[in-house]
Amino acid sequence: MARAEGFDARYIQQPGPPQEPRILAVPARGLSFNFDLEPGVQLLEGMRRGFAARGFSSGVAELGTVALGPFTYVMPALSVDGKNAAFYSETFRPAGITRLEAGAITFGSRDGAPFFHCHALWQEADGKITGGHILPEEAIIAERISVTAFGLDGARFEGNPDPETNFKLFGPVAIPSSAPDTNCRAFAVRLRPNQDFAGALEALCKVQNIRRARIRGGVGSTIGSRLVGGIEVKNFATEVFIRRGIVEMDASGTPKAHLDVGLVDYTGGMASGTVINGDNPVLMTFELAVEELLS
Repeated sequence: MARAEGFDARYIQQPGPPQEPRILAVPARGLSFNFDLEPGVQLLEGMRRGFAARGFSSGVAELGTVALGPFTYVMPALSVDGKNAAFYSETFRPAGITRLEAGAITFGSRDGAPFFHCHALWQEADGKITGGHILPEEAIIAERISVTAFGLDGARFEGNPDPETNFKLFGPVAIPSSAPDTNCRAFAVRLRPNQDFAGALEALCKVQNIRRARIRGGVGSTIGSRLVGGIEVKNFATEVFIRRGIVEMDASGTPKAHLDVGLVDYTGGMASGTVINGDNPVLMTFELAVEELLS
């Protein structure tokens, strides 16, 4: 699998042909709400219960200082067989209780069953600080905690084979409304590789005539990263989540994204900060929800 040499190239050749559209956006209705994660429950089941209690089968959530144990994760890694542009590391199972510092989660379905995609940063019981991709089936909630979620009605994230990246990835699909309480226009979104992810969100808001939006959730990967303040992550394989995100019109009427992220690269290097717009292309995917704000 060939990839462009040098950090400045910022383009990764994927194993399959580019797919269209480059920005997948399915209209929906949305609702922000909180629910508790209960100790002793699998994180995946806790997410399912929380969304289902409000009538949703899919959505996104922000993870604060969630305590997990047992806990299992992988990190980004280089591809060893050329079938993918990048891959996952071996599986890690740290002992004791792991406490998240922050993270984001996309909840939906894969192979007909509940599933999630989650990236976070955390501290393990031995003091090690790291981050990565949490495995849904092997993460157990250790302490009760409230999380902020955003449910989607009329759209769902589903895991399906992606010919471009040769992975099974979450993407938005339209589904019939289940008529839960909602209070805003929203979009379930997936961004495909090799496009600046802030710029793609600005373009989406312009096309949809959204003057101000909050980015809900946000899980994906970028080709390295450049952040405000001179922070550069040069290793191309990363796991990224959005901490906070707003898109709003500037004085000229042009949408501008303001995105704060956390990430880890394949060497274990971590970074947090505000992305430099136009300089953070998607590696494999980025999925999130866009909530239109009317005030």
